[in-house]
Amino acid sequence: MRETDSGPKSGTLSGWLSYLEHLHPAAIEMGLERVNRVRNKMGLASSFPVIIVGGTNGKGSTCAMMEAILSCAGYRVGCYTSPHLLRYNERVRISRQEASDGELCSAFDVVESARIGSGVSLTYFEFGTLAAMQLFDQAGVDVAILEVGLGGRLDAVNIFDADCAVLTSIDFDHMDYLGDTREKIGFEKAGIFRSGRAAICAEPDIPASVRHHAHAIGADLMHMGEHFGYSANAADATLWGYWGPGGKRHSLPHPALRGAYQLRNASACLAALDIVRDRLPVTMSDVRQGLLDVTLTGRFQVLPGRPATVLDVAHNPGAAHALAINLGAMGRYRKTYAVFAMLKDKDIAGVARALAGKVDIWLTAGIDAPRGASANEVKQALEAAGVDGGGEAIRAFPHPAVAYAYACEQAAENDRICIFGSFHTVAEVLRYRNKVEHG
Repeated sequence: MRETDSGPKSGTLSGWLSYLEHLHPAAIEMGLERVNRVRNKMGLASSFPVIIVGGTNGKGSTCAMMEAILSCAGYRVGCYTSPHLLRYNERVRISRQEASDGELCSAFDVVESARIGSGVSLTYFEFGTLAAMQLFDQAGVDVAILEVGLGGRLDAVNIFDADCAVLTSIDFDHMDYLGDTREKIGFEKAGIFRSGRAAICAEPDIPASVRHHAHAIGADLMHMGEHFGYSANAADATLWGYWGPGGKRHSLPHPALRGAYQLRNASACLAALDIVRDRLPVTMSDVRQGLLDVTLTGRFQVLPGRPATVLDVAHNPGAAHALAINLGAMGRYRKTYAVFAMLKDKDIAGVARALAGKVDIWLTAGIDAPRGASANEVKQALEAAGVDGGGEAIRAFPHPAVAYAYACEQAAENDRICIFGSFHTVAEVLRYRNKVEHG
């Protein structure tokens, strides 16, 4: 079979992914018409509940918590997230196990046959979304959790009707596609709401556009602080309480994901589970165990050993602000080294400003990807934003791994190294560490 008409010759996952990267003329093309045509050709219809999670930040954490709790309750859970860090397989999980290369290739083959029959092209993300749902349908999952890739209204996952939609936060990112105000961005993200179904919003400062859209289509909007929320435990700082449509849950353990902001994500997760409790009931024991079991690489992840090493995929000012708060809560360190690399279409200066007070030495790096900024471009953005090197010159390195190796050489035991700015940045450092540790 020729790569130009029916998939890669090799039939390997790497061959398929290379094929998908070049299948569509644009990496991102908003719209649902093409992907819907292929879905209809596949005859793909979800017979299981679907929970769609959108938002600027917090999507991955919320999906992971929901997946963990439902899995602890004994459900067969399909979870589709993006982007991945080290392996594409991370994007598609069934019963908390990554889909195998063979399973993904088989699903891609099904999508490709339908795509050719429909006479349309698909983006990498659109193709992957259909493949994930094909696998979930084939596996007979009890529930599918789908993370929005970009926006919501015109994102590929939105071809599926959410039994419950979740918006974790609304902030500035992807403004070329979603608009340059929170009202415009909120409207795009609210596109995952459905008439007569619950729409959970954990954003404290909810834009009017989100409320208006929910009202216009008849969605049941449930807002943090009005319909659900959380509170600290006065007697024990390690515990917290939740209240929502299903009642109150007391003495819950903090999620295994670090950061005080995770309670907001956990509350949104529990509110969604309250909504689907008639079809997917969970016990207090399931909730507690799921919160303790949840894992998610690269979200304020503190690695063992010294100097302290923090990995965070923060790539917009909102996420960077949360990272700054978490770094401040870690305690005192002699120096903090920042390994900092971003995509050129992101707000590099805004991220740097959010973290300026927490970083002593900036080590900029380039990302080897089509949208990647060079080390010098990142350095220039820092300088233009008025962020200095903490009394030292900002150093530029060709790749994040090189910058990280330098930080390891320079940092003392009571120093800290923080790697952030992009999934690419964290992934490259993780690959480097794995290579050093395992040879």
